[in-house]
Amino acid sequence: MNNESLDWVVEFRALFERKVTAYKSGTRSADGMFSKKEEDFLRSIGATPQEIFDFVEDWCDDGEPDPETVLAITRIRQDYFSQEHRGRFSEHSIITSELPSRHEALAGLEWFPRIIEKARAKLRGELPPDLMYGCGGDRRFLKKINVDPAEFLQVVWEAGDNVDHIVKFVTDRTKT
Repeated sequence: MNNESLDWVVEFRALFERKVTAYKSGTRSADGMFSKKEEDFLRSIGATPQEIFDFVEDWCDDGEPDPETVLAITRIRQDYFSQEHRGRFSEHSIITSELPSRHEALAGLEWFPRIIEKARAKLRGELPPDLMYGCGGDRRFLKKINVDPAEFLQVVWEAGDNVDHIVKFVTDRTKT
């Protein structure tokens, strides 16, 4: 890991801690929680204020995902953003209603098709503000299959369009 990578990680951890404090002090929306400088920093790593706010809110209200998991997810997105998108944001956003339903199943597992599409959109930076990768439903599914949210995101990136690779990873994991 180079110094530039260490710098953004240190800055991200400090920002996350500040936003947890702000949330606990009563700031309950992404609007106004982040300074222009913080928004610019988040943009430089492929993140948005809304997605970080969502992680802060869930951490404060639900106790998960923990800050290290948020960092791991953000690191994978940052790597994808810099390697695959060359530091450019997508101009597209998925439409929530077009996602597979919560009850749609793959390999006998409800939620599986939905979380695959959400993970792909997370990697591409195409989640709309009202949708979060790592939400309560995602976390329940991932706990059921014994997979960490960052690990799942990495597997989806590695699989590309090969859904069978993701299915094999998940079914192998559920056997252990």
